[in-house]
Order: sequence, then structure tokens, then C-alpha cells
Amino acid sequence: MNKGIYIATLESNSGKSLITLGLMRTLLGKTAKVGYFRPVIDEDKKGGKDNHISTVLSYFDLDLPYEEAFAFTRNQVIQKRNTGKSGEIIDTIIRKYKKLEEQFDFILIEGSDFTGEGSVFEFDVNVLIAKNLGVPAILVASGSDKTKEDLAGSLQLAYNSFIHKDVNVLAMIANKIDPENLDLIKTELKNFLPDEVDVFAIPKVESLANPTIKEIVEELDGKVLFGKEFLDNQTGSFGVGAMQLRNYITKLKHNSLVITPGDRADIILGALQANISSNYPRISGIILTGGLIPEDPILKLIEGLSQVVPIVSVEGGTFGVTNQVGSIKSNIYADSLPKIETSISTFEKYVSFDSLAERLISFKPKGITPRMFQYGLITTARKAKKRIVLPEGLDERILQAAARLIAIDIVDITLLGNREKIEAKVTTLGIELDLTKVQIINPTTSENYQDYAETFYELRKHKNVNMDIARDWMSDVSYFGTMMIYKGHADGMVSGAVHTTQHTIRPALQFIKTKPGVSVVSSIFFMCLEDRVSIFGDCAINPNPTSEELAEIAISSADSSKAFGIEPKIAMLSYSSGTSGKGADVDRVRQATEIVKEQRPDLKVEGPIQYDAAVDITVGRSKLPDSEVAGQASVLIFPDLNTGNNTYKAVQRETGALAIGPMLQGLNKPVNDLSRGCTVDDIFNTVIITAIQAQGI
Repeated sequence: MNKGIYIATLESNSGKSLITLGLMRTLLGKTAKVGYFRPVIDEDKKGGKDNHISTVLSYFDLDLPYEEAFAFTRNQVIQKRNTGKSGEIIDTIIRKYKKLEEQFDFILIEGSDFTGEGSVFEFDVNVLIAKNLGVPAILVASGSDKTKEDLAGSLQLAYNSFIHKDVNVLAMIANKIDPENLDLIKTELKNFLPDEVDVFAIPKVESLANPTIKEIVEELDGKVLFGKEFLDNQTGSFGVGAMQLRNYITKLKHNSLVITPGDRADIILGALQANISSNYPRISGIILTGGLIPEDPILKLIEGLSQVVPIVSVEGGTFGVTNQVGSIKSNIYADSLPKIETSISTFEKYVSFDSLAERLISFKPKGITPRMFQYGLITTARKAKKRIVLPEGLDERILQAAARLIAIDIVDITLLGNREKIEAKVTTLGIELDLTKVQIINPTTSENYQDYAETFYELRKHKNVNMDIARDWMSDVSYFGTMMIYKGHADGMVSGAVHTTQHTIRPALQFIKTKPGVSVVSSIFFMCLEDRVSIFGDCAINPNPTSEELAEIAISSADSSKAFGIEPKIAMLSYSSGTSGKGADVDRVRQATEIVKEQRPDLKVEGPIQYDAAVDITVGRSKLPDSEVAGQASVLIFPDLNTGNNTYKAVQRETGALAIGPMLQGLNKPVNDLSRGCTVDDIFNTVIITAIQAQGI
């Protein structure tokens, strides 16, 4: 049974990393454990680790030691070939790969990079490795500076070489193609390929092609004078500031890199002023050439500015430095999150690998892993793009999460707050958030403010609310955001990074209301453990639920579980299992279990049951041998908020589990609450869950 796929390229700078990142995300959504292997890596110029391996292991949090993710460096391969030991190369690669096969369900193998000495024989080495590992291949080539005939010709030659060596080619990807030529290239490739070979074309992505300031500093061995915290700024075009300032600033473009001699104080200060002016585009940084540093009064003036960009001093002359910058090939590093997420979203947009992935993976893993679950969330959210309002628009974590969500184009975001303040915060913090793709609404100046107040008045006048009170409430971001949902101007809301739980959900209870037949609003957490995803409820809302309320929480949680692809097996938790325990608390759980069985005979439920008996198969069989749930519970219902809240936090902290939530259940439309200690990841995941809820799931 095949357990691997080999990504091979024909040349350097093909954009193979984009394919690797995108395919790794796809595979992790399809199978439990995916490994990563590079038979041959390049030596790092500074003696560090291979960047490809570091990025994949770090971003996807793979449980794989760095040393086990590769077999040889390029120089080691050359030395062995030169001494007649080519056989040792393949033997070692096979041995290391087979070791990974024992540990992982599937392995993504990334071929070499075609850079430096020995690149002339690399293609043949990649074919030989794929053949000896017995895995199919995906071929990747760049369309940069090539005619369609040249690109198709090189890929046809590569395809024939793999087929001649009995290596099955499953797909061919033309990368870095001009957007208007995507269909043309695919047609050209299909002319010589059999129908079973998938063909894809991916356009050029400027943000991936251009280097960051950090990469430029490293390449030029520059000295950072200002703006060290913004070294991840993405550059766009670059140009020399040699003309007079009044002429030069008209040449600036979005994310321009300014290159100018270090004694041109007029260009330096003018560019910095243009950066903060609403009439000119933002720049990414300034390179000062000739080893010249501005005089002290100029440096002092720059130090006092409220906003700066990276200013870097280099030794070379302006002409030479400009040529060097132009020749820098951008890479994706482990800390380049915007580039990684752009790569993944680009892959998912242009490469439809679902059918291919099914062919690759001929087995079904048991249960659902955290990676599969998270992949499923993103895939489901993409099916119908929803509008999510974030009332706490000035919170840094909210802005960071919004940037990530916009980058992968998965939801439409509305931020509530003052536009000028939000724009200033985004600029000051250097957050890569494209505000042209975000709706920003200030409640009190909104065109809907009066209408919302009147609607609230009509809904709450029986509670002695007058128009003045209604206007006051609509100036509150939580009430305004909830009214957006009520009026159909948003599909869901996520809040609580700054506000209390009560502040977040009170408006929803007042006029969003609960679903028909639901009397209790409750919450669940998706607990992403090492090898499974469990649902914990209720850990955030109901302090001391009655038997009837516990039963309703269990049923709502089971329905949520099923909706998110997890088979519900409900454990009604208590301090005793089965019929052994007595007392009011255990009786309440026992009665709740009977209510669930009566109302929903289709559900698998056990209770009362202790936590260990619910999740440990050995303990479960010993205490409740005839149970369908014991030892394999996926939905765990806690008897009260005290137990549930502390347990989810204990499991989260002690095991390193990712806790996604809380997700509120029972409301007519989705409103979800964040913890005030939430992270950017928490917000990101909660928004995606809210978007899925808004689909009616």
C-alpha cells in the first residue's frame, strides 16, 4: 500500500514550497499522521538548519525530530558520487524513509532545489529516489520568463523521464503563470498527458515573489538603525531616491523600498512623511547606501517620529546595492506566517486535490484527529462565505486574527470602532491587515444607527425602554453588533476579548432569542487532544443545571458534535459510574441520562460515569463492560460549571491541548464569547466556527 508522494521540480525557484505547504495542509485534513521527508537538502550558508524542514515542522507542529527529516546534504551526495558510492546514497535514503513509514500514516517527500554545485545531475537523482521509494510523483515547474511551448516542452521531457523509470506521475503543476494564461497553459499540458494525470496552473503571487526587509538585511549584511520590529515588512517595487524630493515622492508605490545614499536627509525624511500621509502609499523600508549614516540632528528627528519603517545602512554603492536587491530570491521561513498562509490559501484556490488525495490514501483512520478536524473547519467555512462582526475593533489580538482571516479569504469581517483609531493602530503595530477588504463601522455615526435604535425600542418597550435608552444601548458595540445580526447585516458575532461573557450574550438573549424547542443556551469546547477531538460541555454558561437542563445540554452538544463531523457518544459525568453511587448530585445526572434516552433514543449515552471510565477503554470495560460509550466517549457533559470550567482548563494546560471555543448552542443565530485571556489563535478558530454555525449547520 502506497504511503507517500514525491514533489519534484525541474529547476530552482519553481515555487515548490507553495505546493509543499498546501499539500501538507490537505493531507493533514485527510489522514491522522503525516510525516515529512527531504532526501537531499542544501547546506545553509551560515551553518543553520534547512529552511524547508524548519518551516514545515514548525508551522504544522509535526512530531518529527529535525535529523530524521532528511538523509544527506548536497555536498555529501556529491562526495559519495565522486568516490563511487552512489549505492550508499539510495540505501540510506530508503532506510530513513522506511523508518518514517513505521511512524506515520502518510509521508510527503520534497525533492531537491537545484541550486549550487551538482545541480546538473539532480533531476536524475530525484527520479531515481522516487523509483526506489516506490512512490508516485507530482511535477512542478515555473512559468517565469518562459513561452508556453518552452514550459510544456520541459514538463513533457520530465514526464517522460519519470514514466521511463516506471514512476507514476499523478499530477503536473505549472506555477508562477501570468493570470490571463492559466487556462491556456493547462490546455497545452493536457495535449500530451493521459487523462488520469491531473493538471493545475497557479498564478504569480507578488507577495510571495518579493523579499521581506529581513531577507534584504541578511543578504546585504545591513545594519538596522530604526524599525527592527517591522523587519517582516513585505517589499513591493524598489527604486533609487536620486532625484529631487518633489519628483521622487510621486514615484512611490504601495510597499515601495526606498534606496538612497545615507546623506540624502531630504529623501529620508520625505519618504517617512509620505509613509504616514493619507495622500501617499505606505513604504516598506529605506536602504541607506555608501555606509553613510545621517547626521545626529536627523537621527534625533527620526527617533521622535511616532511611526517609522525599517531604516538600514549598507556599505555598498547605490548602483550595486540596487542590483543586489533586484537579484534577491524571496524564501518562506518558519516565522513568515503571512507568506505561509498566503501559500496555503493560493494552493487551496487553484489546486483541487480532493480526488487525488483519496487515491493517495487508501485507508480510513479511526476517529478524527485535531489536524483533520481543523482542516475540516476551514474547508466547511469556505463552502459559503459568511459575514462576521467583531465589536472589539481596537483590540490588537482581534486585528491580528482579522489579518489572518482576510489573508485566507474565508470570511467577510466587520470591525466596530472609530476608523481613524483602527487605521492608526494597524499602522503603529505593523499588522498586515488590508483594511480595504474590511468593513469598519462606528455605531454612533452609522447610517443604520437610528433604525437600529427604533428596532430595539419596538422589541424592548414592554420592558420600559424609551428611545433615549434605545439610542444609548445602540451606541454599545455589543448591542450594535448583535442588532446587525438581527437585521441581517451580519451572519454572526464574536466578542469577549475585552467584554465580559454577560455583556456579550445579554443582547443575544434579549432579541436574537433561542431556537424553537430550546430553553437553555449552553456552550461547548472542542478539545483537540493528541490523537482525537472531544467535546466538553457546558464549561462556560450554566452554573448549576437541573436534570432537565443537563439533558438539553447533552442533546444540543450531541447535535453540534454530529454537525462538525464527530460521532456523538455522550458521557454524563459524575463522581461514580453506573448504579454504585448515591446522593443528590449523582441522582441528578442519572435522571438527566434517562431524559436523554427518552427524548433521543437514537443517541448513544451513558451516565452517570466517571471521567476515566468515559475516555480510557480499559477502565471503561472494567466498570461498564456492556456500554457502547465507556472508554470511547466523544461528548463529555459535566454536572456543573465549576467542574466543567476547571476541567477544560486543566486538560488544556497540562496536556497542551488546543481548546477551540466556547461555542454557544441554542441561539437562533450565532453569537460566540471569547475569554478575556484569549489568544489570536482562539479568535481565529472561534470566528471560523461561528461562520460554520451561520451556514445553519
